[in-house]
Amino acid sequence: MTDAADTPTESETPPSARNAAVEETIEIVKTVVYALLIALFLRVFLFQPFTIPSASMEPNLLKGDYIIVSKFSYGYSRHSAPFSPALFEGRIFGSEPKRGDIIVFKLPTDNRTDYIKRLVGLPGDRVQVKGGVLYINEKAVPRASEGPGAPGVCWSGAQVERFRESSPEGRPYKTYDCGPRGDLDDTQVFLVPAGQYFFMGDNRDNSADSRADVGFVPAENLVGKAQIILLSWNGEASLFKPWTWVLDARPSRFFNILK
Repeated sequence: MTDAADTPTESETPPSARNAAVEETIEIVKTVVYALLIALFLRVFLFQPFTIPSASMEPNLLKGDYIIVSKFSYGYSRHSAPFSPALFEGRIFGSEPKRGDIIVFKLPTDNRTDYIKRLVGLPGDRVQVKGGVLYINEKAVPRASEGPGAPGVCWSGAQVERFRESSPEGRPYKTYDCGPRGDLDDTQVFLVPAGQYFFMGDNRDNSADSRADVGFVPAENLVGKAQIILLSWNGEASLFKPWTWVLDARPSRFFNILK
């Protein structure tokens, strides 16, 4: 039996062992700090992930899609950094977005909420919707019906119709339309001011966008360009139910390049 007096106390721990423990703790802290700095650099300057929260960009983006946005596509503003600190005004290393790009931006009314929509109106454009058809500078944007879309899209219970629409530059993309009598199917003419942009959701009758709630979006509010659907899960998936990560995945949408 060992006498209690013979048991080494903390003060009797060899100095070399204490120093090794301290050095190991310092190395762990340094590793964590470096990892956080690298993650912050990637998030601010290169790429940022987003999860699609609503149906406003159907049929191209579905609720539950996990996308990657490039932060460098249009340069950087204060909204490129977490929490949008007031570091500077305007954009640096800026480049103009192209009509048809899918873009994440900060909602102008609060400069905090992230929205994702398609850019349809550039500075100086005249944008209007008549009978559900988009007009840019008094010319109807060409679109062709591709038949019915997914069931349950229209709040009215109507069958949604899928269209293949093409921007004035010839960039094709899909849109949804629940019919010509929606609240935003006939609008005024919007003259897009200098330094601002006009956005619409691809799900035309189920989108809060520049036609009403959002208004014009300043260039400073652009966060980045949506590039790829990395992963996707349907609405039944839950972080706290690991089996749904597999059962409710949509693998056909994994690694889809956005157009």
